[in-house]
Amino acid sequence: MGETLRLLRPAPHVIAFYDGRIPGLRAYSEAPNWVDDGAYSLGVASYAIVDGADALVYDTHISVDHARIIRAALVQAGVRNIRVVLSHWHLDHIAGNAVFADCEMIAHRWTFDAMTRHQAAIEAGTSSGLPAIAPLILPLTLYDDEMDLRVGRLPVNLRHVDIHSRDATLLVLPEQELLLAGDALEDTVTYLSEPQGIETHLSDLACMSWWQIETILPNHGAPERIAAGGYGKGLITATQLYLERLQECRNCEPFRRQTLAQFVAAEVERGWISYFAPYEAVHRKNLAKVLAL
Repeated sequence: MGETLRLLRPAPHVIAFYDGRIPGLRAYSEAPNWVDDGAYSLGVASYAIVDGADALVYDTHISVDHARIIRAALVQAGVRNIRVVLSHWHLDHIAGNAVFADCEMIAHRWTFDAMTRHQAAIEAGTSSGLPAIAPLILPLTLYDDEMDLRVGRLPVNLRHVDIHSRDATLLVLPEQELLLAGDALEDTVTYLSEPQGIETHLSDLACMSWWQIETILPNHGAPERIAAGGYGKGLITATQLYLERLQECRNCEPFRRQTLAQFVAAEVERGWISYFAPYEAVHRKNLAKVLAL
């Protein structure tokens, strides 16, 4: 894996390591697996913030092979000091941790708790199926609400939100008014992994809309949008409207019958998001989860 990984440079001091969204191509196996049928098919990026000899890696990607490429690229760029921040505990964000086992690894306390709780199953390949992640390296520097770091001369603010996963960590680069959003925001739509928390997701999205940011880089998005500098704050609004509409589906039969393309047509027309057909399956899963509440 990693042969189709490409490096994008969406902002000063920021490198995106992007893979997937390649029609007809699978990275791991023809058999069903969490790499190909999730992250790779939808497209996935990890990021590095770099200033001089210092780098902060935001997620370690979908395999050890990917992580090795990331580390090698940073070393080639003159980086000597690497720290890692995990956006949350899901496998497509922690699979390359072993490559950074000698680096400080930072995460929200709930990320550590989830990884510890699921460690045996993740290492055995029974958590979300194959491929297994073994050994699973755990973060040892933990925080609760916010944490401030510096990468070289660059200030970086870690912020906890409950969107997509209750342990999500987002990064704000205040000097650039830039947000690295992990899986809290996606293009085309969010993956509702914790439907019981949808009201909290909406509350945290409302708070995010007031953050002093102008540009957003999600982990799952269109590579051409990321390469061109990312998304505007309309991505937050589009996510809010999508979740609110999902809730309305409980009482609105016509909404349930719509395709995703119909469901988000207004937000696509405004340019806040783009339509990517594989997210139709994500939408059907999201809808089933909401209707089951």
